[in-house]
Amino acid sequence: MASSTSSTSRCSRSKFRADSFPLWKGRGTFGCPALFVCGWQHGAMSSLRDFFDYFSGIDRQAGMRRLGDEMYVLPFLTPLYCRALIDAAEATGAFAQDPGDPVPGVELSIARMSPVVFEAMENDIGARIWPQLQSEWEYIDYHGINDAFIIKYEIGGQESLRIHHDVAQVSMSVKLNDDYEGAELDFPRQGVTNAAVGVGELLVWPSLVTHPHASLQITSGVKYSLTIWCELPLAMNRM
Repeated sequence: MASSTSSTSRCSRSKFRADSFPLWKGRGTFGCPALFVCGWQHGAMSSLRDFFDYFSGIDRQAGMRRLGDEMYVLPFLTPLYCRALIDAAEATGAFAQDPGDPVPGVELSIARMSPVVFEAMENDIGARIWPQLQSEWEYIDYHGINDAFIIKYEIGGQESLRIHHDVAQVSMSVKLNDDYEGAELDFPRQGVTNAAVGVGELLVWPSLVTHPHASLQITSGVKYSLTIWCELPLAMNRM
């Protein structure tokens, strides 16, 4: 459930190191963490292969459309790769709340699952997505990703996320599935939600001040979404 703390900012996180995360200790099939192999020994290994093959999961269609005031939607990941992200995350059994986050969610960092996939996603956004955003936001510079993490919503678990804004330069959200009801990502100041955003599409907005948002109550099913926080300019981030 959402925290009742008065703070409305989700904390940014420091850059991740592969050796900081126990999920990365030990290697198994495909050079991947042994934990995944254990979790998948009775399942379909093809989905795990898909997870590590990030660049095959890119949706290379062109185009960027406006959703709301200073909000844009771009093709990003294929539905097949979104499913692979969900399956890989569930295989770890490591969804948890961060006690240091003032707006905690039941989540799992991509960097914790695989620093290799995290780096591929970071490079893809810089090379493919950022130039498109600069056509609307001319003066933004890319400083990499601060964090990318999957949030899981379900009745009896994380059911909603209270209104907040993010401590980042640009925020991004990807709907990983749509077989649930409720739990729309709501932007009350802009008067829009992500209801019309498709699975795998990237919703992008400025992080600070102008775009507070919340995940509304889930009413059935399980929702998975990918959140990406892009780094503030380095000089600001050290203040």
